[in-house]
Amino acid sequence: MRFILSLFLAVAACRAGDIRALILTGGNDHDWRSTAPCLKKILLDTGRFDARVNEDPAGLTDAMLAHYDVLIVHYNGVRWGDQAEKAVEKFVKSGKGIVATHSSSYAFSGLEVRGDSVYGVNASVVGKDGRRTNPRFSGIVEPAWPEYAKMIGATWEDAKLRKAHAPRHAYPILFTDREHPIARGLGETFLANDELYHNMNLSPEAKVIATAFDDPANGGTGKNEPAIWTVNYGKGRAVFSALGHDTMAMYEPGFIATFSRGVEWAATGSVAAPAPAPKQSPVRVLVAVGGHPHVPSFYSLFEGRPEFAVQVVPHPLAFATDFRKKYDVLVLYDMLDDLSEVERQHLKEFVESGKGVVPLHHAIIDYSAWPWWHQEVTGGKFFRPVNGERVSIPKNNVEMIAKPVGKHPITAGIGPIHVIDEGYKKMWVSPKVHVLMETDSPDNDRPVAWISPYEKSKVVFIQLGHGENTHLNPGYRELVRNAILWSAGKLR
Repeated sequence: MRFILSLFLAVAACRAGDIRALILTGGNDHDWRSTAPCLKKILLDTGRFDARVNEDPAGLTDAMLAHYDVLIVHYNGVRWGDQAEKAVEKFVKSGKGIVATHSSSYAFSGLEVRGDSVYGVNASVVGKDGRRTNPRFSGIVEPAWPEYAKMIGATWEDAKLRKAHAPRHAYPILFTDREHPIARGLGETFLANDELYHNMNLSPEAKVIATAFDDPANGGTGKNEPAIWTVNYGKGRAVFSALGHDTMAMYEPGFIATFSRGVEWAATGSVAAPAPAPKQSPVRVLVAVGGHPHVPSFYSLFEGRPEFAVQVVPHPLAFATDFRKKYDVLVLYDMLDDLSEVERQHLKEFVESGKGVVPLHHAIIDYSAWPWWHQEVTGGKFFRPVNGERVSIPKNNVEMIAKPVGKHPITAGIGPIHVIDEGYKKMWVSPKVHVLMETDSPDNDRPVAWISPYEKSKVVFIQLGHGENTHLNPGYRELVRNAILWSAGKLR
């Protein structure tokens, strides 16, 4: 029984999300309000961390830090005070981890003001009133925190910050220790789009695992400058990365991989996370529009989706040529009564080739003069006016709750979606469709999303999507994403 309990506790300790990381920020001459959340997201997206952000590190205590495994210093403001600084030193020395990024390299280093020149590398000057002042003016010099420099394993040789790096550019990072757990399996190089810090003075304890050549043609030193290194501090582990100037720099895959793996190594002494899988080709999506006005928020459905390569083509160009080889999925947000014979042929060839189709909202009205389309492919039809009488009934500004029906990969993890949308009543829906979501709204037919019974292609219709209220709804956005991936055979 004791063995089983120990095994359970060991497994539980290794669950994803159990590495507890605290990001220390709140004072920085860089845009920390956007970069600190970016660092948090990188960690959370791995599924291996519970990441929190502290914007007031001066309040740190031993008891507060006891809940964490690793600290991330994303800060270069004023000193934290004896209590907080001693707590951090004790935390790392005890066997925990610390990771510092980019401008935190010159935090707590002290500076000296001579006239209008700044010497030293800490850009924080405390005035006589206790407030920070512009470093171009005289003030009280803040003393350095020597133990911090020991933790990160570096100080600066060139005190003037304007000489701390060449102009920002894209450059390769070379792993010099490919067997280190942080680098293992990542390949020999990766690309950075960042400032390249130079003239840093590393301590003998620092072990460099990655460097970058500082090209003199770009104002560099002509040397291989250290970019990532590790330090042992007491029983603890420290990692410093010179990368991370802004969110664009943090967007680079190489930064994401080395930062998250560095945090894991600092926290645990190893890296269990697998090396990133080779990047897969995105799903090629053709979005056909035309015949119905729509708000620009529709296009936000595809923003920030690296899994998609989207091209929007209006009618009559959308089906003017054979597009089977160019696209994997057709998303319809158009509303046309009919197509030319050539357009019909190209669309039919695309569908019969097994490619995916995702009609959205008013696309259920599409090609009403072509029975094959709605009877076999979409499995539904909205009837437009005939002889002045409207068979199907639309209604604007309908409040509805769309609820998943059963379990399916398209709706997995998506709860009820509450939107203000356009309701459709008295549509024809094939009894053979597989309903994914439905609503109880009296101003809408019950099914609001379904899979067509068409066997040659994966066709998913989603009725929702009239305006911005729906387009910006996270649940709807995920529903459309999943429908596209599933119709492309990428979601099972």
